[in-house]
Amino acid sequence: MGTVTVTAEIGKTKLDSGWLAARSTEVQLTGTQLTTTHPPAGPTAPWMDAVVPGTVIGGLIDSVLATLVKNKVVPDPFYGLENETIIDIADSGREYYTFWFFTTFHCKLSGTQHLDLNFRGINYSAEVYLNGHKTILPKGMFRRHSLNVTDTLHPDGQNLLAVLVHPPDHPGTIPPDGGQGGDHEIGKDVTTQYVEGWDWIAPIRDRNTGIWDEVSISVTGPVKIIDPHLVSSLFDNYKRVYLHATTELENRSALAAECSLNIQVTMELEGGVCLVEHLQTQKLLIPARACVQYTFPQIFFYKPNLWWPNGMGKQSLYNINISVDVKGYGESDLWSHLFGFRKIESHIDKATGGRLFKVNGQPIFIRGGNWIVSDGLLRLSKKRYKTDIKFHADMNLNMIRCWGGGLAERPEFYHYCDIYGLLVWQEFWITGDVDGRGVPVSNPDGPLDHDLFMLCARDTVKLLRNHSSLALWVGGNEQVPPEDINKALKDDLKLHPFFYNSNGIGKSMEDLSLPDKDPSQYLDGTRVYIQGSMWDGFADGKGNFTDGPYEIQYPEDFFKDSFYKYGFNPEVGSVGMPVAATIKATMPLEGWQIPLFKKLPNGYIEEVPNPIWDYHKYIPYSKPGKVHDQIEPYGIPKDLNDFCLKAQLVNYIQYRALLEGWTSRMWTKYTGVLIWKNQNPWTGLRGQFYDHLLDQTAGFYGCRSAAEPIHVQLNLATYFIEAVNTMSEELSDVAIEVSVWDLEGSCPYYKVIEKLSVPPKKVVPIVEMKYPKSKNPKPVYFLLLKLYHMSDYRIISRNFYWLHLPGGDYKLLEPYRKKKIPIKIKSMVFITGSTYEVEMHVHNASKKPDSKSLTYKNNFTTRRGDGDFDMASTETVHTGNEEKHEAGLFSRICRRFTKDTDGLKVTELNGVDTGIAFFLHFSVHSSSIDHKVGEDTRILPVHYSDNYFSLVPGEVMPIKISFEVPPGVNPRVTLHGWNHHVGHTVL
Repeated sequence: MGTVTVTAEIGKTKLDSGWLAARSTEVQLTGTQLTTTHPPAGPTAPWMDAVVPGTVIGGLIDSVLATLVKNKVVPDPFYGLENETIIDIADSGREYYTFWFFTTFHCKLSGTQHLDLNFRGINYSAEVYLNGHKTILPKGMFRRHSLNVTDTLHPDGQNLLAVLVHPPDHPGTIPPDGGQGGDHEIGKDVTTQYVEGWDWIAPIRDRNTGIWDEVSISVTGPVKIIDPHLVSSLFDNYKRVYLHATTELENRSALAAECSLNIQVTMELEGGVCLVEHLQTQKLLIPARACVQYTFPQIFFYKPNLWWPNGMGKQSLYNINISVDVKGYGESDLWSHLFGFRKIESHIDKATGGRLFKVNGQPIFIRGGNWIVSDGLLRLSKKRYKTDIKFHADMNLNMIRCWGGGLAERPEFYHYCDIYGLLVWQEFWITGDVDGRGVPVSNPDGPLDHDLFMLCARDTVKLLRNHSSLALWVGGNEQVPPEDINKALKDDLKLHPFFYNSNGIGKSMEDLSLPDKDPSQYLDGTRVYIQGSMWDGFADGKGNFTDGPYEIQYPEDFFKDSFYKYGFNPEVGSVGMPVAATIKATMPLEGWQIPLFKKLPNGYIEEVPNPIWDYHKYIPYSKPGKVHDQIEPYGIPKDLNDFCLKAQLVNYIQYRALLEGWTSRMWTKYTGVLIWKNQNPWTGLRGQFYDHLLDQTAGFYGCRSAAEPIHVQLNLATYFIEAVNTMSEELSDVAIEVSVWDLEGSCPYYKVIEKLSVPPKKVVPIVEMKYPKSKNPKPVYFLLLKLYHMSDYRIISRNFYWLHLPGGDYKLLEPYRKKKIPIKIKSMVFITGSTYEVEMHVHNASKKPDSKSLTYKNNFTTRRGDGDFDMASTETVHTGNEEKHEAGLFSRICRRFTKDTDGLKVTELNGVDTGIAFFLHFSVHSSSIDHKVGEDTRILPVHYSDNYFSLVPGEVMPIKISFEVPPGVNPRVTLHGWNHHVGHTVL
């Protein structure tokens, strides 16, 4: 067992190692004994390791159930039907999941220093023992606890800490039929509500009991800084900006404190160099034992770098540092936070009835999704959060909704949303199923303790309010909070007058009376509060059940005017089957059986899944009576690999059509859409763009394509080619290339529309795609759209469709799998520590392109992101032969990278046929020779610039792959495809 050593320096130290845990009924000692005379000696029964150092947020303890899983006391509840073998708290009683957590730390204070013991989240209540001294922590999952333990530290500096954690008071029971939130008893407490099970997750047996968030110790001098509040106000077309800052200051000494309060604003430049933008010092006197609120004089900035959402601009962030020096002591406390200058507004749009969001005065078309929690057992980590949020940015999404039955998300989640530009809709802990309806009908009055709910709500606001990504607060999911809670939230979260909004018009600061001058004195004051997810510009705006639907749809229906009536849909869902490797990794053999395709008398197919899929909430690819099965048109699948591959084809089409259909009516009918849902907090089989193991479905890349800020698309209802410009500037001097390709590799239809301009924030129909109406159209064909700059042929948007004629199907693609399309891949690897970056040049070598054709001339414009390489940022090659073109591209790559490289590698996949290299997808694996038969060899997560892509004859595409490799593992990159289903190691 390790001991965390805390020096007497000012600042925070996370207690992120050395924790032990034990079931309370197996420990025959009191908390006083554990922290004085009888501490546990180590992970010997009944004690077990409670945390894996380096994998947690920092000071975060797993939930009780996650600790039991990690120590193999119980099986993995996310594997197969193992969750059914774990005793539920309803059957065991609360004591069974009441656990001790124990650790030690070393700390000696000097002079007038003080030490706080901080818990950022405990579910649900606890008793804390430090060196024999007991403190009872009150109830509530979403509240922080800070204990001044200065007087209880051991003189020799060795401190023993034990925490007894009790489960929620009302864990409830699970009805035989399951249901949304079980029997709804969990709603009586202020805690997560999904833990009794939902239609997308099985019950969490311990109801997430535990120390589930950061534990830390902080050393301060006589004066402590508490919960600073940062606000920016912007004027003169966002050229003139003021920073407002208010903080609480607590003087813990018996004497008045003469203080120098400092605020410093810095911006990080290239190479880690920081530029100090502002430095301000204020003098103040704090009475003995007093807690005061202090507001800094506002700080002026001229033309600062602004923070923008993903797809609208850069996410510029400044580091705000606040420190306090006390006369006769020196630095007493310090605090820092990354902060972006931006203004978020929203109002109900008159044209659509939907809520319209503006950032820095620019309307933003919302394309995002719903989020539950990163992991259902609360095995949260900063590393996983980074992957989660970067995946959302990679998909070109711009908003995440934190659903009310889940968490008030953690600062680490918000940190990466700040970094990657994801706006966040944060709900409080009310859901209609648990708070007012359902079977049995639940209590409409919310939790039993309304004061506790509001205490947790206010503390959550203080914890999260300084994050630039936080866009709005919402009272609950498909429900309004009880009247008194709703009123209190409205009062506490009222807007500062400057942020009032009437069709985008706010009051200027100069027009405000003196008491209203400073917005940082409000609890928040900068973001709108909406009482529920289907009110005030969302769904029908009146709380009626007008979100959804949640099942498979015909792709063309998303484009039809009849599909959805209202301006902003907060939840619309569909399928989400993962790849076969994930099924094999998370289920025993009996779970590898694919659904039975049962033909019904009405002609529809009903999918009958195996019991394990059913337990994991599989949602079928058919809706008998409404939607014919969408896998069957490719041919009835033969086995798991075939089923999952065909499901990926449907995933791609489904989610691309969903977002393209909404985008097609941008501002004329819709202001936004949120997909239900982006990810699964367990090994679920529905509604996800990536699975719990962090492997993406093809729907991820369909979404990525459809949500491009500038995009070319086919309206599947009208068959018009549409150009989409969500940016604030006109797109001019562009062209669209339309080419149709048949299964023989010929191009029977080709059209170029030149000299186009697309106004800002507009969708423009360009031309009808008339190939299906031509003389002898092929029953199955491919459509390639390219939107490019006429000046240098750089591609801005590329979109590839596989289509069939009306009334047809895709069964001709089955024999097409036998075609062997030659592929040539040039790759370079760049290694920094454990991080690999692979730059590839993937070429369909089945036909040499004509040097005059656009297929040859086009180059790619790739968005630059976190470590992403812009492959078209240098001069464009216009002429010359193919070999020179490829060599030129790779020489530019080499000039841009300074890392060590293994050099250029060329891989050729032989083939004799001409045609489309269809549905190519890479994966990364460990090349270790010690793998067991059937072991999952994938290295996850992996970030791909694109995947599940297709190439027409002669076409070349740059692909970037980045991933981290575990110690002692050599990676290999493999390529699969519709025409390459065996799998080839290409690197």
